[in-house]
Amino acid sequence: MARGKERAWQRMLSGRRLDILDPSPLDVELSDIAHGLARVARWNGQTQGDYPFSVAQHSVLVLELFRAANPELGPREHLFTLLHDAPEYVMGDIISPFKAAMGGNYKDVENRLLSAIYLRFALPAQAPAAVSRAIKKADRDAAYFEATHLAGFDAVEARRYFGEPGLPQFDLDHFDRLIRPWPTREAHDRFVAAFEASAALLSA
Repeated sequence: MARGKERAWQRMLSGRRLDILDPSPLDVELSDIAHGLARVARWNGQTQGDYPFSVAQHSVLVLELFRAANPELGPREHLFTLLHDAPEYVMGDIISPFKAAMGGNYKDVENRLLSAIYLRFALPAQAPAAVSRAIKKADRDAAYFEATHLAGFDAVEARRYFGEPGLPQFDLDHFDRLIRPWPTREAHDRFVAAFEASAALLSA
């Protein structure tokens, strides 16, 4: 970031101060990510259920879809997948049409944050292209299931926006539990547990 430009600091509950425009991996903490993502609602909160469907829960759903579709891939790829929306712990979940209207600056900020997050957890700053494509597919499949089960879309409309899911829901273990919105604490804890399980395998 050029000297003299104003910084965009965000204070975190961990005590870290993250410069959103010029993030340092040293200021990224898992506790802040989990806390934030468990409180950010997907679909601008326009979902059925007693609780919002959080980005933390979405991230776990995407991970499970990714794992089922790519059984040959391991914990490094699982961490890339779980963290794919992690910038939203400070940026929020902005719906795709609004992102498109905002243009490139938004995406640049998001990508810098994602790179800092990946580096913080000993991953390369960018996921390999093939892994990114697989994550995107799992992400779109998750969006399809969320749209049809929670956000009031019918199957035809959801397929138009997100495509046909590569994996039928009945092929995913515990799908009903994954798609039913979790309370905030459960979303936080299950996100952290998914991270710790993959991180432990990676360091073994």
